[in-house]
Amino acid sequence: MKSKLLFAATLAGTMFLAHSNAQAQTTTWAIDPAHSSVNFEVIHMSVSHVHGSMVGIKGMVTLDDKDITKSSVAATVDTTTVSTGVDARDTHLKSPDFFDIAKNPTITFKSTGLTKAGGKLTLTGDLTLNGVTKSIALDVDGPTAPVTMQGKTVSGFSASGKLSRKDFGFGPKFAPPMLGDDVKFTIDVEIDKKM
Repeated sequence: MKSKLLFAATLAGTMFLAHSNAQAQTTTWAIDPAHSSVNFEVIHMSVSHVHGSMVGIKGMVTLDDKDITKSSVAATVDTTTVSTGVDARDTHLKSPDFFDIAKNPTITFKSTGLTKAGGKLTLTGDLTLNGVTKSIALDVDGPTAPVTMQGKTVSGFSASGKLSRKDFGFGPKFAPPMLGDDVKFTIDVEIDKKM
């Protein structure tokens, strides 16, 4: 009887440790809006590149320390922060002709997969822009090795990609060559470890 109890206790302890180890390989991080941004560019009149940015990125990142491809991201970007350095253009971008910030105050992204090939990471996910949701792919650089300072652990990564304006019905009044269809963008994110 004692041997059966000892076996059961050992088995339960082993299962608890296995569960704890499995849990320990996954960490949760919050995106730091103060140190994160989106930068974008689009061709104007087929001759010049207009650059802009957005801040106010919020969201959560789950990192799997054992298998990075099992990690995930969910984030939002504040469209009311769009800035190109020209007030009149920024006002136009916030209007119903483009972002329509009254109806769509945020852009959202939720990852659906992460693959690694040739040392490169590709993040796929559903992007919702202008009320339209489409799958996009992003090239990921990072995440960086975590750094701990003053009791706070941080990391970061960058992601870049390209989207088609027509896929999202974005700015349909301004077709090429007045405004290019392709929008290139880079997302730079700093993340704070939560658990």
